[in-house]
Amino acid sequence: MTNPIVDPLVEGVDTDAASKLVRLEASGEGVAVVTINRPDKKNAFDAALIRALSETFETLQGAEHVRVVFVRGAGGTFSAGADLAWMRDAIDYSESDNRDDAMAMAQMLKNLWDVPALTVALVEGGAFGGGAGLVAACDMAIAKADAKFAFSEVKLGIVAATISPYVVAAVGPRTARGLFATGRVFDAAHAEKIGLVTEVVADEAALEAAMEQLIDGMLACGPVAVAESKRIVDRVTHERIDRGVMEETARTIARVRVSEEGQEGVRAFLEKRKPRWAE
Repeated sequence: MTNPIVDPLVEGVDTDAASKLVRLEASGEGVAVVTINRPDKKNAFDAALIRALSETFETLQGAEHVRVVFVRGAGGTFSAGADLAWMRDAIDYSESDNRDDAMAMAQMLKNLWDVPALTVALVEGGAFGGGAGLVAACDMAIAKADAKFAFSEVKLGIVAATISPYVVAAVGPRTARGLFATGRVFDAAHAEKIGLVTEVVADEAALEAAMEQLIDGMLACGPVAVAESKRIVDRVTHERIDRGVMEETARTIARVRVSEEGQEGVRAFLEKRKPRWAE
């Protein structure tokens, strides 16, 4: 997949989103790959990278024809977390400056979370600190067996705050408390055990095979239904199952059933043919 993301996938592409720090590529069938492109810095975050990622994910929110988004790091490392030079500069920031800096990271993660297509982290090498948070903010994650993870902020006397909503959603509060409080390094097998990673594969070839298998599966799914499925999970998580939730879920399925995509999907099933989006 070497073509930049262009119409009809997205209208009015933000050129900043395709900066040298982030590569955004897409196929005509609607598979997008976001590559963090600072391999010389182990894809560590600084203000410019966070801004480029934020713009990229915001662009993908409007990419109606994109069906699945893969997020990965260049050079065999997902992300080492915060850039050392960026951290050094931040020592002299005021609390207000630090708050603005943190809000940029928080907005980037929220922009990723709000992408309507399925988002999948492809983890190689290390995913530390904010890098591990980026993994948690994706809907799924596939990791090579030798990948390493850590929420290492406490080792620096700071807190994994902006990534915490996504990590807690992925692994649960008790596990998150232990990981945040110890900052310990753990492997892909443990990441899968706790729910941070969906699947562990042996090597690069297996990672690519898992990616292709997932693409095949997602192209068979209705894109509107995928977006609605993600939205309803957010709506009902931690809600008491009461009349309000019951009515919300009933309204959602009723609205989707009468939609163009819903009608096409059911008709295709009854007529024993592929729906239009899977042809």
